[in-house]
Amino acid sequence: MSDMEQEIARVETQSIRFGRVFARHRLGVLGVVMVALFVGAAVFAPLVAPYNPYTMDLANTNQPPGSPGHLLGTDNFGRDILSRLVHGSRISLLIGVVVVSIASALGTCLGLVSGYYGGWVDQAVMRMVEVFYSFPFLILVIAVMALFGPSIFNVMWVLGVVSWPMYARLVRAQVLSLKTTDLVQAARATGCGDARIMFKHVLPNVLTPVIVSATLGIPSAILSSAALGFLGFGVQPPTPEWGAMVSEGKDFILLNPNLIVWPGFCIFLVVLSFNFVGDALRDALDPRLSRQLH
Repeated sequence: MSDMEQEIARVETQSIRFGRVFARHRLGVLGVVMVALFVGAAVFAPLVAPYNPYTMDLANTNQPPGSPGHLLGTDNFGRDILSRLVHGSRISLLIGVVVVSIASALGTCLGLVSGYYGGWVDQAVMRMVEVFYSFPFLILVIAVMALFGPSIFNVMWVLGVVSWPMYARLVRAQVLSLKTTDLVQAARATGCGDARIMFKHVLPNVLTPVIVSATLGIPSAILSSAALGFLGFGVQPPTPEWGAMVSEGKDFILLNPNLIVWPGFCIFLVVLSFNFVGDALRDALDPRLSRQLH
């Protein structure tokens, strides 16, 4: 059997093992189904939502769930709550994915360089990490948002930039243990440059914990964006974002609690779903845990 055939067989074996372990994690499978439903609602929002989320009907404000034509009722402007929740899933999921993409990419690159080179490079990166960790996360984000102004774009890049230290520390720890292995030493002995060693030999071996952390980081980003929306520093009304919807509904909590209950329930479900998926990925991708579950 050639080396290529052996590699293909090894990948197939790992894929089968991953699928078997993941399938045995019932909460993980449930999480995948729930995430798929939210993603489907976000992608096909114009088809799923019965109304335009911005259309107001002042003659039918604060209608209860089950009202004619409004499954979840209407808000204080007569807008259909279900339609706003469906369109809000687009914004919340987009923010979560973009924030984690920015944070994981930045943190992975800095952690990779820090762990590989060590010395003053490592000291500089770790001091930056400590500076970011020394500030309360939400206060730092609010300060930056107050400076640049609230918008979807600002929410995404600000949350992404302030979230990278976690990934940098995780990758650095993995690189420190990998750079002294025979694989890296052999690559260095054959004349491979630092960039080739880092990105071809080291990076693929540190991606597993990064993927798991990124999956668990999406719900954190969604919660942070919802908190900013609630405080008025995130996505601004009338854009249907779940945190902003809760903020709009807080003044009508006694008159129409559905304005808070339904967007809060959506935040709860999507965060719980991603946590289930993250736990299942961690179990399936960690060889030690997967052997215990097998």
